[in-house]
Amino acid sequence: MTIKRIFSDMDGTLLNSEGRVSSENSKAIRDAQIPLTLVSARAPMEMREAIEELQLTGPQVAFNGGLIYQLVEGKVKPLHTDILPRKTAQTILQAVRKHFPHISISYYDMTYWYCDTIDEGIRLEHRITRQKPTLQTEAEFLTAKDNTFKIMMIALDNNDLLSLEKYLQSLDLGEVSILRSGQYHLEITSKTAKKSKGIAYIIKKEGLDKSQTAAFGDGHNDIPMLEMVGYPIVMDNAFPDIKELAYKVTRSNDDHGVGYGIRKYLKKLN
Repeated sequence: MTIKRIFSDMDGTLLNSEGRVSSENSKAIRDAQIPLTLVSARAPMEMREAIEELQLTGPQVAFNGGLIYQLVEGKVKPLHTDILPRKTAQTILQAVRKHFPHISISYYDMTYWYCDTIDEGIRLEHRITRQKPTLQTEAEFLTAKDNTFKIMMIALDNNDLLSLEKYLQSLDLGEVSILRSGQYHLEITSKTAKKSKGIAYIIKKEGLDKSQTAAFGDGHNDIPMLEMVGYPIVMDNAFPDIKELAYKVTRSNDDHGVGYGIRKYLKKLN
């Protein structure tokens, strides 16, 4: 069966620990000539460098499926959106700031990354994505935006994140999805924003069979994506329970695992 579309997570998967697409991954993806869609918790601004490096022209999936879009002449063209209700976003921002003031919190709309203080978490994210946040006053920040796609919380202490996650779940916010993303991040998107939804949109649009699709991932927020495709490939650096879902386990993200997986496991199917 020919693979006609590859889906790939970014952080911990396509990108190395420096947040870059390695030259080995870039060459393998270009040489394969199989269309690739990035499926990420990231914002479009944080995906642009990889899209341009890989010369991707098709649909991309941001905010864990909250935004399906294409870059057209350097501009984001939305194909589908799922945003957080503004009142819900306000409730979350104000509650976290009140009960967990030591935890870094910020949020995104389609174009900007907002915060009201440059703390350790913001500096960490800046090092990862090389994006500059838009600084607001506390009053502006806590009112949120009408088009908020993602709220992000960062803590370097795992116990803090566990306590925060438990607290947020206790609020019974039925309109949101609360997911760990990597070691330090807890992210909130619309409940209807799922990586699988972005993939389903593209599969339907392109008339693909499940057996014609593959995906690369490493984290729990990749599970819906991995379950949607015919050939789920999991990184060596993934959690053990994620590896149980794999068709194959490839090398780590720091050992060019996506490129290796394409050459080793997918090209032979074509």
